[in-house]
Amino acid sequence: MHIVGGVYPGRNVYYYAEMLRAVKQKEPRLHIKAFTAVEIDYMCKTAGISIREGLKKLKEAGLESMPGGGAEIFDETLRAKICPEKTSSQKWLEIHAEAHEMGIPTNATMLYGLLEDYSHRADHLNRLRKLQDKTGGFNAFIPLKFRHANNAFSKIRETTLIEDLKNYAVSRIFLDNIPHLKAYWPMIGKQAARLSLEFGVDDLDGTIDNSTRIYTMAGSEERPSASRGELIQMIREMNRIPVERDSLYNVLATF
Repeated sequence: MHIVGGVYPGRNVYYYAEMLRAVKQKEPRLHIKAFTAVEIDYMCKTAGISIREGLKKLKEAGLESMPGGGAEIFDETLRAKICPEKTSSQKWLEIHAEAHEMGIPTNATMLYGLLEDYSHRADHLNRLRKLQDKTGGFNAFIPLKFRHANNAFSKIRETTLIEDLKNYAVSRIFLDNIPHLKAYWPMIGKQAARLSLEFGVDDLDGTIDNSTRIYTMAGSEERPSASRGELIQMIREMNRIPVERDSLYNVLATF
């Protein structure tokens, strides 16, 4: 179960710990991957406790891994323009480091194609690589393509498919210490995701049925959904072997 949302006044870490306990009580076999660093930062501040103490409470309640959202781009000048109210770059990295030290694996992301240049992307990747060298806690890196519909940066042209594929390739080469590279197909579309398998990607995510509406709203493929059979076929068409995995990349089935 993947749980992410916004930050809400009045909902602190104790509220979300109870949420996790309720999920585990109902379905104890579910793996819970939940809460971005931005959410954890806010819920711990609201509760008046440290990040470590908050993560401990969430882990005891059932948190088993974390997604990589909220990283956006680490360059502080750009971050001030793109997402000034979000957790700082340093704090994002510190929260993930704390999670890794507590045995909570996480993912990492990078928003690209907005205001950054190649030096900003390189800086972002390098900060992730350095943290991974210390902790080894990142499972996957997920480049997130900026989509320009219905937001404050709608006048910015989106990156081309060629640029997207180059970005995957460079990410795979540079982040050689992060085991998996994910192309989130609801964001880039099935055809681009299929091609990305030739550029270092080894994970397409799953049978999502428009569960992350933010990408549909921003102009990605309309109501993205894919059956298990469709994903298997996409992978086979690129002469790859389809493998079903769990949240920690343990192999469940090979097709």
